[in-house]
Formats: sequence, structure tokens, C-alpha cells
Amino acid sequence: MLAALLTTVLWAVSAVCGSRSARLVGGTEANFWRLVCATLLLGAWAHLFGQGLGGVSFPLFVFSGIVGVGADFFLFQSYPLLGARLTILIIQCGAALTGAVVEWLWQGTRLTVWQIAAGATVLAGVALALAPGKHLTATPRELRSGIAFSALAALGNGWGAVLSRRAFALAGKAGQNIDGPTAAYQRLLGGLIVAGVCLLIVAGRRALAPVPPAPPAGASRAERWRQAWPWVVVTGFVGQTLGVSCYQWALKTTATGMVLAITSTAPLVIIPFSSIMEGEKMTRRSICGGILAVLGVIVLVTMAANSGK
Repeated sequence: MLAALLTTVLWAVSAVCGSRSARLVGGTEANFWRLVCATLLLGAWAHLFGQGLGGVSFPLFVFSGIVGVGADFFLFQSYPLLGARLTILIIQCGAALTGAVVEWLWQGTRLTVWQIAAGATVLAGVALALAPGKHLTATPRELRSGIAFSALAALGNGWGAVLSRRAFALAGKAGQNIDGPTAAYQRLLGGLIVAGVCLLIVAGRRALAPVPPAPPAGASRAERWRQAWPWVVVTGFVGQTLGVSCYQWALKTTATGMVLAITSTAPLVIIPFSSIMEGEKMTRRSICGGILAVLGVIVLVTMAANSGK
């Protein structure tokens, strides 16, 4: 329980820092370099104090990272479009829905009427929070793109959580104890591969473009990176190093449904951080929509956990 609570706060702080870095240097680069920072830190722990690259569950953790951490590419594309709060709202709530559907398809677990109603409540809350208003300055095109990117990130995060749970179960059957930071490190290796490929593709497209893109107005690239580096390091340390370690610790010791129920409150925890650091002005409607979506997620995953007992 404590691990899940820590994860929620750490992810809220990381989301705002990640949004800052994505706006300064672009989502693809910001995502890649924060993963590099986190991989170095977690790798030092895993090889000095943990299991390093060992364990029968290593391939499954890497695959979980390819799916879950790799999906953060879409997370960082959504940050500049929707901001940290709305992006995390869609992803956290969507991940819980994805987890329930994956469990249903994988294990044949039937969804009850109440679970379906809770899922509909989540979608209604997200729709209310995203409704055009003074709190959202995105254009219709940016709104559609941001929602699409966030939805793809939610799919990856939900599926990745299920795979991590499977990996811990596999290690447990083999009598192996994989600690949270080691699991986070092994997952990051998979995610770093995806982020690196995405960065190469973006760089290649820029190099092959017949007309080089015009530099953005304002500060030079060097100046923007000078401003972005602290945010990249903070989000890599707080979100991926500490946050994901606590998340893996929570998945190891607590039922997936309970973990997702707690971490789904991140969109509410992020509200004060987003107001202070991003200057986001939120309406009563957007806050009510976020609360409605989070309550739907809590009902959904709590009922799923109870039905699995």
C-alpha cells in the first residue's frame, strides 16, 4: 500500500517535470534522455545490490518494458498538446481499463454489469474533463492528436502492468526474489530500445527532409537544452528511478487491482503541482470530470480485485 502511494506522488511530480522538458526540446528527445538517466541509476543499483540481468523472468520484464515503457513515447508527444494533468488523466484511467480488458481476454475473467458501468463512468469523466473550455487552450487538431497519443500510451501502460505481474509470478514459481529496482531496470532496457529507435527515426526524417524545418522562434536549441536538462534529470530520477521502482515493489506485494486503484488518483494529486509549475487554470467542470473518472477507476479495479479472490 505504501509503495503504491509513493508511486502516485512521484508520478505526479514527474509528469509536470516531463511536460516542461517536452515543451522545451520535444517529446522524443526528452523521453529518451530521461530513460538514459534512469537506466544508469537503476543499473548501478541492480548490478551492485540486486540481481542485475539475472532471473528467469528477465525476458518477460524486458517485453513488459517494450510494451509499457516504450509507450511513454506517446506520453511525451501528448504533454505539449494537452498538458500534464489531462495527459495523465487519460493514461491512468485508460491503463486501468486496459488492464481489466487484458485480464478478461487473457484469463477469461468476465466483466460484471457494475464493472461495465464503472468503465462507462471513467469515459464520461474523461470526456467531461476534456470538454472545450477556458482550461484547455489546445486547438481541435491538437486535442485529437493529444487524445490519440494518450490513448496509445494508456494501452501500453495497462498491458505492461499485467506483464510485470506475470513476470513476478514467474520468478516466484522459480524461487527467485526480484526486487523492485531490479525489475524496473530490466523493464527500462526494453523501453530504452523503443525510445532509441524512435529517436533515430525522428533524426533520420529531419536529415532526409528536402527542406530543413525552420527553427522555432525564441531561444536557440542550445539555450532550450540548457533549460531542459534539469527537468529531464528530475523526471528521470523521480518518475522512472524512484516511481517505477515503487510501482514494481507495489505490483510484487499488492494485488494489481489495488495498485491501479491507488495510482489512478495521480490526476488529482497532480492538480496543485500543475497549477503552480505550469500555471494551468482549471475550471470546476474539469476538476469534477477528473474526480468522476478516478472514482470510476477505483470502483472498476476494486471490484476486479474482489472477484479474483
